[in-house]
Amino acid sequence: MERWEKIDAVQRMQDYIAEHVMEPITLHQLARVAGYSPWHSGRIFRELTGKTLFEYIRKYRLSQAAVKLRDEDRKIIDVAFDFVFDSHEGFTRAFSKQFGMTPNYYSRNTPPIQLFLPHRIREYYLTLQKGENKMSKKSSDTVFVQVVDRPARKLIVKWGREATNYFEYCDEVGCDIWGVLTSIKEAIYEPIGMWMPENLRKKDASKYVQGVEVPDNYSGKVPEGFDIMDLPPCKIMIFQGEPYENEKFEEAIGSLWEVMKKYNPELYGFKWVDEDAPRFQLEPRGYRGYIEGRPVREINK
Repeated sequence: MERWEKIDAVQRMQDYIAEHVMEPITLHQLARVAGYSPWHSGRIFRELTGKTLFEYIRKYRLSQAAVKLRDEDRKIIDVAFDFVFDSHEGFTRAFSKQFGMTPNYYSRNTPPIQLFLPHRIREYYLTLQKGENKMSKKSSDTVFVQVVDRPARKLIVKWGREATNYFEYCDEVGCDIWGVLTSIKEAIYEPIGMWMPENLRKKDASKYVQGVEVPDNYSGKVPEGFDIMDLPPCKIMIFQGEPYENEKFEEAIGSLWEVMKKYNPELYGFKWVDEDAPRFQLEPRGYRGYIEGRPVREINK
């Protein structure tokens, strides 16, 4: 079997699981989606994801259940039934094994936990194939630009050692901390990847990091291995490209970088002030276009 045939088959299984996570899912259903025998479908899934099909489904269901318990006022037994667990006890055992706490404790306290947020396997292998430093460039499409005010806030951040981009950061820190960041209930924005200016960097720490912003008065738990720091009020110039097909994310990023490189904010009464805040990127999602932000100040203010 060709490599990309296997990748596409596993992607179809991932998509089916995501769409039917709140329904019973059988190996035969997934095999039909993949287009191979049940045995072969299970083998290639484990080969490419590092998890068996039902380990993957269980971890994914429990993470989706945790988000419901965090964000909704639901009975634990109802959430358990939503995600195809047949008893309160079975759900509690599985939840406790995955997250190190009971669902009852989690729903009352909602501490940061390691959510399982799997990469779409096709995009993951495209990323490995292309590499960030080989992002293809194309003629720029329409880019929407706006300036937004960020209030005083705190940043929960996981430092690397020497990373200057996403790929180096994953090599140093791992690619799974996004689940922890996403689990922080008090977050005021979604998690971000950032290039930290020298004045905000921790000594001997990486330039590229990942983190999430929380309110200035945040008093919740900081996940183990993470730091928390203050960020002052600032203005951020947001660049947002056109929607794109998910598989063409590298072109979308390269196109936006070309626009940002040539953009002169002084024509619109602003100047770059990289020392005011990190430059950041949001998780690439094709339906909304690729998005980055860079700090600015109004000229003569």
